[in-house]
Amino acid sequence: METVLLPSAYLPPVRFFSAMKTGSVLIEQYDSYVKQTYRNRCVIATANGMQPLTVPTVRPDTPKQIMKDVRISDHGDWRRQHWNALESAYMNSPFFMYYQDDFRPFYEKKYEFLLDFNMELTRIILELAHMKVELNLTESYGATYNSVTDLRALAEPGQGTSSARPYWQVFGRKHGFLPGLSAVDLLFNMGPEFKSFL
Repeated sequence: METVLLPSAYLPPVRFFSAMKTGSVLIEQYDSYVKQTYRNRCVIATANGMQPLTVPTVRPDTPKQIMKDVRISDHGDWRRQHWNALESAYMNSPFFMYYQDDFRPFYEKKYEFLLDFNMELTRIILELAHMKVELNLTESYGATYNSVTDLRALAEPGQGTSSARPYWQVFGRKHGFLPGLSAVDLLFNMGPEFKSFL
C-alpha cells in the first residue's frame, strides 16, 4: 500500500482527500510552521465569493517553530465567527443540516494545539465520508519511509487547483465553480457522494 505524506491543515482542501484515497496517510508534524498556508487557514464559498477562515495562533518565542508546538490563540471570537461563517455559507446546501451537529462541537471546545484541532477535523471528515484511511503522524522530520509520496507542498494555497474537477456548489450559478475550497464544501454539497466523487 502506498503511503502519502501530507501537511497538517485546517479543514483541508478537497485535493488532500483525493490524495488520501491510497488508504495510508502520514501527517507531517515536525515541519516548520509557516503562516498564510492551509496549516491554519481554509477557504469556503459564500454568497460574496471565496472567504478565508484563519485560526489565530500564539506568537512563538523563537523565529522558527515546528508544527506540533503551535498553540491556538484565544484572541478575538474566532470560534463563533468561523461557525457563523460556515452556517451562513452552507445552511442552504443539501447536506449541511445532516452534518452540522458533527462539526459544531469543534467550535465550542477549546483546543490548545493547532495540530490536534486539525487532526480531529480531518478525522471527522473522513468518518462522515466513509473513507477508511490509516492516519498517522510522522516520528521525525525527514525520516525515511518506504513507498512514500511526498505531498507536503499542498500546504501552499493554489497548489493543484488548476486540475480541480467541478461539482455542484450552492453559489455556482452566481460565481461559477470555485476550486481549492475546503473539503467541507464538497461534503455539505454532495453528502454521501463525497467518496465516489474523489
